Amino acid sequence: MAGDFDTIVNLAKRRGFVFQASEIYGGLRSAYDYGPLGVELLRNVKEQWWHSTVRMRDDVVGIDSAILQSPEVWVASGHLASFTDPLVECRECNSRHRLDKLDDPNTCPTCGNSGTFTEPREFNLMFKTHMGPIESEDNVVYLRPETAQGIFTNFENVRRTARMKLPFGIAQIGKSFRNEITPGQFVFRTREFEQMEMEYFCHPDDAAEKFKEWTEIRKNWYIDLGMSMENLRFREHEDDELAHYATAGGGTFDVEYRFPWGWDELEGVANRTDYDLKAHIAHSGEDLSYFDPETNERFIPYVIEPAAGATRTTFAFLLDAYFEEEVNGEQRTVLKLDPRLSPIKVAILPLSKKPELVEVTQQVADALRPRWAIEVDVTQSIGRRYRRQDEIGTPFCVTVDFDSLDDAQVTVRDRDTMAQDRIPIDNLVSYLGDRLGF
Repeated sequence: MAGDFDTIVNLAKRRGFVFQASEIYGGLRSAYDYGPLGVELLRNVKEQWWHSTVRMRDDVVGIDSAILQSPEVWVASGHLASFTDPLVECRECNSRHRLDKLDDPNTCPTCGNSGTFTEPREFNLMFKTHMGPIESEDNVVYLRPETAQGIFTNFENVRRTARMKLPFGIAQIGKSFRNEITPGQFVFRTREFEQMEMEYFCHPDDAAEKFKEWTEIRKNWYIDLGMSMENLRFREHEDDELAHYATAGGGTFDVEYRFPWGWDELEGVANRTDYDLKAHIAHSGEDLSYFDPETNERFIPYVIEPAAGATRTTFAFLLDAYFEEEVNGEQRTVLKLDPRLSPIKVAILPLSKKPELVEVTQQVADALRPRWAIEVDVTQSIGRRYRRQDEIGTPFCVTVDFDSLDDAQVTVRDRDTMAQDRIPIDNLVSYLGDRLGF
C-alpha cells in the first residue's frame, strides 16, 4: 500500500530524507533541505533519468546551462509577458490564493468567508534580482523558471560542437525557481525545485511520431522503476489546457500520480513546435535554423520536450514504496524501493562490537564500498537494525556473526522476502551484484 501524506512526511523527517530549511530559525515556508538519505534518493532518481535519457542513447547529449541568463532570454521566450497565475486576495483576512486552484472560487479557504475576494490579477511567477553592486532597472536579472531556455539558446553551439544530426536531443537537470502563490503539499510544490528536461529536435513532419515515441518512453520509465500502475495515469491535455508554446499545433501528454490529495502531475511531454527557436531567432537575430545536407533543405526544427520534476518524482517514489505489514505479531514498515533508487544498497551489521567481528566487518565493507552505497550499523539489537534498514529501503543486509570467524561466511537477508542465505565472503560481491542487477 502507498503511504498516506502525514506518515510519509513524518518518515522523511525522522529518518533524514527531508528537513525543513532554516528549521532552527522557525523554518522558511516551502523550502526544504535534503538529508543524508534524501540526497542519495534524489540523486538516484536523477541518475536513472540521465542514464535512460542520455547514456543509453546515441542521439541525446547533455548540457548544464546557467541559472542566470540575459533578461532578453525571458522576453523572447514569453515568460516576462505570459508566465503568470491568477491571484486573488481576501478582503477579510488578507490571505492570497491562486484562483484556478480554489475548490470554491467564492469562498476563502483561510477564513471561510464568501464573496470577499478582490478581482483577480495576473501575478508573474519569476524571481527578480539584480546583478552587480547597484540595484537599478538596468541590471535586473531573473532566476530561471525552467531549464529549457538554456537548451534553446545553446541549440547551435551543441549541434556544431557535438556534430549532431537531426533528430537529436539536448538534456539537462537543474534548479528552477517559481514564485508560487500557494506552494504546499510538502516537497511537491515549492518555489525552488529541480527539473529533468530534454528537448528533442526533429523535422516538423516527424514531430507527431516523435511525440508518441517519447510519451511511451516516459511512461515506461516510471513502470520500470517499480511505480504501481494503479497509482499512475496518462492523459493528453484538452485544448484549453495547452501552454502558449503548444497552441500552434502541438500537444501535451501528462504523467500523473495519485497523491493523497488526488491526481497531480509528475511530468509533461509537450510538442513545443518551433515556437522557442523562432522566438529566439526573431529576438536575437541569430540563425538557429537547421540545414540538412542530404535533402538540401533548411528549416526550423520542431521540439518534443519531456519535462519531469525531480523533487516531486522523488516524493512520489517514496509514497509508492511505503508498505506496512505484520510479521510474527509485530508491525514491519518497509520501503520497497527499486534497488536502483534505494539510498543505501547494502547494510553491514556485525552481531557484536568485539574487535574480531569489527575486523571482519571492515573487510566486508572494503569489498562492497567501491561498488555500492553501504552503511555499517552497529547499534541496537539485530532485529531493530533490520527494521530500520527495512524502513529506509535497503535491499540487503549482511550480518557478520561469530561463525564468520570460522567459516568465512556471512548471512545475507533480503528486504522484501526476509529470506536469509549463508554466503562465503569471497562470493559476496558477485552474489549481491546478481541480485541488485548492477
